[in-house]
Amino acid sequence: MSDLPFAFGALRLPRSVLFGRGQRYALGAAASKLGKRALLCTDERQGAQPEFHAMVADLRAHGMDVHVFDRTIPDLPIGPIEACVEEVRGFAPDVVIGIGGGSSMDMAKVVAVLLTHGGDLRSYYGEFAVPGPVMPLIAMPTTAGTGSEVTPVAVVSDDERGAKVGIASPHLVPLVAICDPDLTVTCPPSLTACSGADALTHAVEAYTTLARPADPMLTQEHVFVGKNLLSDHFARLAVANIFLYLERAYRDGSDIEAREGLMLASLAAGCAFGTAGTAAAHAIQYPVGNLTHTAHGDGVATLLPFVMQYNQPYCTPAFAELARTIGLPDAPPEQMSQGFIDAVADLLGRVNIPRTLAALGLQAEQQDFVAENALNAARLVKNNPRPLDLVAMQHITRAAFSGERAALRTA
Repeated sequence: MSDLPFAFGALRLPRSVLFGRGQRYALGAAASKLGKRALLCTDERQGAQPEFHAMVADLRAHGMDVHVFDRTIPDLPIGPIEACVEEVRGFAPDVVIGIGGGSSMDMAKVVAVLLTHGGDLRSYYGEFAVPGPVMPLIAMPTTAGTGSEVTPVAVVSDDERGAKVGIASPHLVPLVAICDPDLTVTCPPSLTACSGADALTHAVEAYTTLARPADPMLTQEHVFVGKNLLSDHFARLAVANIFLYLERAYRDGSDIEAREGLMLASLAAGCAFGTAGTAAAHAIQYPVGNLTHTAHGDGVATLLPFVMQYNQPYCTPAFAELARTIGLPDAPPEQMSQGFIDAVADLLGRVNIPRTLAALGLQAEQQDFVAENALNAARLVKNNPRPLDLVAMQHITRAAFSGERAALRTA
């Protein structure tokens, strides 16, 4: 069943999850049961799509007043968040809907926090800082990657800190998630690869996060509780589907079976990491992304094979299980474990994820800065299955910069 020492499981999920082609047509009916005035958070590109206009019309046909904020931008800096809150105070929404990629869904989450509880956004950084429930949230992804539609976290860019910062609270889990693969068909190949690679990183890191003793207070004291039976189930589903469908969707965006499989993988990966959490690849990406201004998915996926290689001595059984999940030939656990790491690196290469941090645009003199600042992401560092300190972070960062993964086998 698992390499966990005893049975423990935990999940935090929306009240309703709708998945499948055409499920976007449920938006009006679902939202009208939750309120009368809907704020839609999206970006400029998504806001111009005919499918988006049809969803706005659906909401209005169900008797709802609608305000659209379409100025969400990638990495979610604080400025547009505050602009959105000020813009809609007079409108007084009672439902917030995020439609788009992770930034649009995270925008909906943090705006709902500020409209419900007020105050400075920075006061909600970290875990459990949101004091209570927020107004109803609905999330609709248009990419297959972030899983934000089912997770308790939103990530924002704080320019004053020069860093991305997480807000993590069970109150951020949307009430309703509507996942319609048809909305991903227009994703270009590069975005398909970046998003799918993000989902793969979520699944692999969730499956290998540090398993904690199953104290009954674990879920009350930690938003992300580590590897467990229930999150493992979703992580395996995500990994299996990504290996089946990511390259197909990348090669042919009109392959609807691949789009369905990839969106299901993204959803499942979100279900997994939304409770188990993620680890070192995400911690290191934060400073890398700030320095290189590259997409989150590209950054975590570039790092993933190197983090896996560093973690391998602590994750051999788990990696071997995932090797079986994707159909690698049976072999001794150490061999299967390495085979899975190599298979991940190969798949990411086939969809043109950058192979090194240098290819991502990091400068050689920035490597130590990245290693030092990655340690600041405490919720991610504490989740890593193998202990992390500055020396360990430097080993990973230098290997990922040079592309010398073999160097980590003796680290």
